[in-house]
Amino acid sequence: MKTIRQTYSIKAPIERVWQALVDPKEIEGWGAGPAEMDDKVGTLFKLWGGDVHGKNVEVIEDKRLVQEWYGGDWPEPSKVTISLQADGDDTVLNLVHEDIPDKEAGSIDDGWNRYYFGEMKKYLEKG
Repeated sequence: MKTIRQTYSIKAPIERVWQALVDPKEIEGWGAGPAEMDDKVGTLFKLWGGDVHGKNVEVIEDKRLVQEWYGGDWPEPSKVTISLQADGDDTVLNLVHEDIPDKEAGSIDDGWNRYYFGEMKKYLEKG
């Protein structure tokens, strides 16, 4: 099993970045829809119409989101931890994605940047 660590600096307030993580309308705005998501512990979520799905296990508004993630036909979930910190008018987002099947780690690492946080960053920074 592999672990991915990534950091992003997003030119948007922390509250706006948080909404882009937990509000289905915002999620669909940056491209991971159709989405089912909210900011409650225990929520079963779906992104990209269910291609990625799982459960919120820890939610601290504007600070930390921890989720169990399933992709494809994984028998066990991986663990995603997203932490946010304000840096002036910007937000620093740290990702730790643990327990990824070895053979999928490369494409998932690329996918976070290309389809998830890369798209979210573009969406939030254009206003």
